[in-house]
Amino acid sequence: MHAPSISLLGKRFVICVPYTWLLLFFCLPFLILLYISLVDVGNDIAPFKPLWDSETGILKLKYENYLSIFRSGDGGGLFKTIYIEAFLRSIWYALCTALLCLVIAYPFSYFIATASPRVRPALLMMVMLPFWTSFLLRVYAWKGILADQGVLNQALIFLGLTNEPILMLYTNVSMLMGMTYVYLPFMILPLYANLVKMDFRLLEAAYDLGASPLKAFWLVTVPLSRTGIIAGFMLVFIPSLGEFVIPSLLGGPENIMIGRVVWDELFTSNNWPRASALAVIMIGVIVVPLAVYYHYTGESADARK
Repeated sequence: MHAPSISLLGKRFVICVPYTWLLLFFCLPFLILLYISLVDVGNDIAPFKPLWDSETGILKLKYENYLSIFRSGDGGGLFKTIYIEAFLRSIWYALCTALLCLVIAYPFSYFIATASPRVRPALLMMVMLPFWTSFLLRVYAWKGILADQGVLNQALIFLGLTNEPILMLYTNVSMLMGMTYVYLPFMILPLYANLVKMDFRLLEAAYDLGASPLKAFWLVTVPLSRTGIIAGFMLVFIPSLGEFVIPSLLGGPENIMIGRVVWDELFTSNNWPRASALAVIMIGVIVVPLAVYYHYTGESADARK
């Protein structure tokens, strides 16, 4: 009787650690954001105002902080605000980044998964090497590569492919290149973890049944790696959606994403409630693809059972 009780206590402790972490570093900050998004700061800067009026007993919730995000104050109409534009732009760039990472990462992951077991650790180490360097330094390195007098332009001029520098920095292309480069390992690793467990005898069976290599890849490999594709897509899409550093350093004035808008509301306009409302909505946007991901992974787990 004594041993099972110790085992049960250990299991509860192990389960309690991640729940405590989520409570302290996700649920509590989210509740603080939600609280600030519903207050009325008035002419004061301090964002922490009481929501409950002790004299009248009325709960004062300022929903205008959310309505102003969807409603233009200059008569532009509903959903025609800079905030909605920034949200849509952020979703578009996050989708493009995730798709580019998928197209580039899939051959890499497939090559690593089919390589010799003795070579795989070295290949995985090469994928993870960028994590050993500062994120900010890697983004600044791309500025040196894509600048008018940067490495890439100088190489093109030296090879005679162009007579003058090509504008590459502070454009959509430079921003997408930087985001794809930074988040590419997040797509490679889950794809590799899924592909390395695949039974490649299924491909041989498809070839024996007359399938071409391309058809066998599309009908066998891709469906079996669906979980890795969805996991990698989510791991790239979610941080790309709220990206702030890369658009600020590599993007132009037309590449304002929602992370920059939240920054401006916080530190330029000192409008903490609206910035918090934007952050709450962004979290809601992120929860949707997460729910889709867990739905598909749950279905895959049930199918394996």
